[in-house]
Amino acid sequence: MLARRWSAILASLAVVAALLVGAAPAAAAPERAAVAGDGARVVAEHQVADRQLDLTISSPALGTTAPVRLLTPDGWSAASHRHWPTLWLLHGCCGDYTSWTALTDVASIPELRHVLVVMPEAGVTGWYSNWWNNGAGGTPAWETFHLREVRQIVERGYGASSDRVIAGLSMGGFGALSYAGRHPGMFRAAASYSGVVDPLYSPGGPENVLQISAGQGADPLALWGDPVAQRDIWAAHDPYYLANALRRIPVFLSSGDGTAGPYDKPGATSAYETLFDAENHHLAARLTALHARHLVTDFYGPGTHSWPYWQRELHRSLPMLLGALHRPAVAA
Repeated sequence: MLARRWSAILASLAVVAALLVGAAPAAAAPERAAVAGDGARVVAEHQVADRQLDLTISSPALGTTAPVRLLTPDGWSAASHRHWPTLWLLHGCCGDYTSWTALTDVASIPELRHVLVVMPEAGVTGWYSNWWNNGAGGTPAWETFHLREVRQIVERGYGASSDRVIAGLSMGGFGALSYAGRHPGMFRAAASYSGVVDPLYSPGGPENVLQISAGQGADPLALWGDPVAQRDIWAAHDPYYLANALRRIPVFLSSGDGTAGPYDKPGATSAYETLFDAENHHLAARLTALHARHLVTDFYGPGTHSWPYWQRELHRSLPMLLGALHRPAVAA
């Protein structure tokens, strides 16, 4: 009897101590967060701001957890069974899943109050790819994480429909076009802002990818291998070589020329933007030669590799992206 009384007292003291230090029991995974077919699942949710919900996903494809930010539409609720057209919005190198909401006005754009925006983590230099790892494969498998695990979770549990468009900046611009080209029929339209849209472009394309990856501490050859010896792997991810698939959907390409523009200090330059501008012109010419159904370009001349331009280009691309969500899907 006395032992049971002391156990009860100690348990009560433990609860009080936890409250004093601000501890709280771990929240159970939400019931609506359907498990993906391969076992990926939501392990935590966090409402970070109005209409902004962060998910933490346990991912077999990555071998760890990774976050995704949702910008929910008007009328969205946890209990709703409604499904919404979806914009996937991808971040660039050295950014993360919070970049778009932290550095642009995406959360206040009126046209996006009727769309579910999915902003997944993609690694500092994940390159929206399943890494080759010297032929061994394995983690990180970002393409599988995004297009299988995250897609299934947001469509089964968070109101995303199968009507999807995709956009991104820099590395994310590559991701948007590579994903759309590698998975015909998955996205109704794709947009790239200052995107790495031709990693094999010569001169400078492969060196850029390798240097960016190495600069962030990654083994650059683990991504797609050597650009000469494993050229077929590089080409299999390169939007320029995926142009035959991309020509079937609306595509938006934009870039500056790397010189000082309206959002820059006088004399500013950007070697990155100069290279990506050349890549974008190269891809645009390829799509034009293939009689692309709906190619929109905004090659705006002076402008560097920076956020004010990407925010502006998101606005400029929205009529094409949202228009594609309201048209019949194009056959793959």
